[in-house]
Amino acid sequence: MKRVLQCSPVGVARTAVLIAAARANEQRHLHRLFDDPLAAGLVEAAGSANDLNGVRTLAGDHFVLRTRYFDDQLLGTAQPQVVIMAAGLDTRAFRLKWPPGTRLFELDLPGLLEFKEDALHNLGAQPTCDRVVVPCDLREDWATALIHAGHDPKRPTAWLLEGLFMFLPPDAGEQLMYWVSALSARGSTLALEHVNRAFRDLPQMRAVHERFDALDARWRSDVEDPVEWLDGYGWDATVTHQVDLAARHERPVPAITDPRKVGDARIWLASAVRTV
Repeated sequence: MKRVLQCSPVGVARTAVLIAAARANEQRHLHRLFDDPLAAGLVEAAGSANDLNGVRTLAGDHFVLRTRYFDDQLLGTAQPQVVIMAAGLDTRAFRLKWPPGTRLFELDLPGLLEFKEDALHNLGAQPTCDRVVVPCDLREDWATALIHAGHDPKRPTAWLLEGLFMFLPPDAGEQLMYWVSALSARGSTLALEHVNRAFRDLPQMRAVHERFDALDARWRSDVEDPVEWLDGYGWDATVTHQVDLAARHERPVPAITDPRKVGDARIWLASAVRTV
């Protein structure tokens, strides 16, 4: 029996629909970089992402490349626990081939996760891992909620923080990294996205900032050296540039990340291993 959907994502949660729309568009490609057969259904349930078409036009190619990058990072680590922070309409628990015994936690706002659960039910989606949904606000005590949901800090964890840090004030981002690190056993892995100040200040991004501001989703932070930043929390990090990522997958370099067009502006894609 189909469930009646709760209110469609609003505010900052609309960005989750934007990313799902980019993945749905990639699903139409013959030589796509990943499979996400649920993305289109989730976007349809949310009422489309037409209000953010300008953002998708500017950054859609980046969203596709970063999805494949994070897919590869998560599957390559093969950790017994996976935590997806600000999971939004992410469907990795359903579309990736996880090793037997993998437990995957999805954290996000209660309203968004409730909408997602109903939409996934109506789509007949079945996870390929032990999936645990953790409704919480990442600006509050999400760590306790995660532990109560079954996360074991003594076991290695693969963390994914995709499209999150730029929306957090600097102090909230630092608090988030403190708890991620505190809950990570030695050998845990981390994959994240962030931006530098030059990227936030790009003229091309002005319209994006205006649209996000209207959604109460203002970008509030940046980092100049993610390797040094993560080292301060006990992580050994590596940054992958979109130029190299695009070449690896035989795709054009997204204009918004092309140094020939944006100079020193950077969207950081980083992976790291817990060393302490």
